[in-house]
This record gives sequence, C-alpha cells and structure tokens, in this order.
Amino acid sequence: MKRADLYIRVSTDEQADKGYSQRDQEERLKRYCATNKIAVGQVIYEDHSAKTFNRPEWTRLLNSLKKRRSKTNLILFTKWDRFSRNAGDAYQMISTLN
Repeated sequence: MKRADLYIRVSTDEQADKGYSQRDQEERLKRYCATNKIAVGQVIYEDHSAKTFNRPEWTRLLNSLKKRRSKTNLILFTKWDRFSRNAGDAYQMISTLN
C-alpha cells in the first residue's frame, strides 16, 4: 500500500479566509487518500512563504526522508502553490526527492 505524508501550508490570514485553511487542506488530502487507498503518514503544517524551500517544517521533512526514517512513497499537497511558487526551485526539489 502506498503511504503519503501530507504537506499543508498557509502563509497569510487571507489564504485561510479564501479556503486554503489548514483544516480544509487536511480534510481534502485525507479524503483523497481514503478514496485512493493511500495510507496517511505524517501531517506537516507549515506557515512560511513558498518563495523558497528554506522553511522549517519542509527542512525537517526533507531531513527525515534523507535519513530514511520515513516509509513515505508520496508527498501530497492540495495545490501547486502550496508546494512552491518558484518553478525552477520546484523542479530541483522534485529531482532531490526522486
């Protein structure tokens, strides 16, 4: 069975007001996992900008994956901009994750 860590990020109160709240993101991701028979591992909450990957919780997650402490196959997020706002950095991070 696949296992996913859920990455939930907000950076402003406005985003929370427009349907990007942490609770909404978590509910959507858990519903997706249940529908697709994906086990949920860690749920990571972040409240930093996605301009760079220099974010405390992302760094913690990445270190955990590098040390192979996690049995995760997937990292799921609700929208691309929850992961990154910089395409070049995003593709480089995807390469690192692979």
